[in-house]
Amino acid sequence: MDGYLSQFLTLAGLHLLAVASPGPDFALVLRQSIVHGRTAALATSLGIGTGILVHVTYSLLGLGLLVKSSLLAFTIMKWMGALYLMWIGLQALRAPPRTGDGFDRAEGEPAPLSRRTAFVSGFITNATNIKATLFFISVFSVVVSPATPKWVLAGYGIWMAVTTAAWFTAVSLFFTQARVRRAFIRFGHWFDRTMGVVLLALGVRLALTRN
Repeated sequence: MDGYLSQFLTLAGLHLLAVASPGPDFALVLRQSIVHGRTAALATSLGIGTGILVHVTYSLLGLGLLVKSSLLAFTIMKWMGALYLMWIGLQALRAPPRTGDGFDRAEGEPAPLSRRTAFVSGFITNATNIKATLFFISVFSVVVSPATPKWVLAGYGIWMAVTTAAWFTAVSLFFTQARVRRAFIRFGHWFDRTMGVVLLALGVRLALTRN
């Protein structure tokens, strides 16, 4: 049991560093928080956390090694993620100028975005993130012992999914505070376009990633 605890602490520490580092997930949650508000940001955070389970599942099944060793599988997954990020970036770049303070003046609420759409955006962004794929393959092949029972590995995965969702929930709660949102919204559609450039750049960077 002590060996499992040591594994878990190492795994948890590496995961914390990975999830806290800026990347596609953070950029998406930031944009959802500022542009669409708390509900969309929280749904996106839950989608990202759920996306972690995809990586955990194929790592447990050994499919991660197939993705890593197969150039075709790696390329397909890489381009899926890259094109999706670039699509989101282009949508942000096309954002029209806002009037007033950036809120819907009739309803007093942020621009609408369904929970389902926000959740799917977060899920796809994380599930197709090839950097996350390589992280999980590395962690499960180097840090975790091959003798570790599947139920223990599943517990590790659930922990990472929950902590990922919790981290981005905290990010969402911070950036959806009225004072913080209004500070960003002063830039209006320029914030959208800046985030569009960031997402496009992340998509291009992902597309250029080599196995």
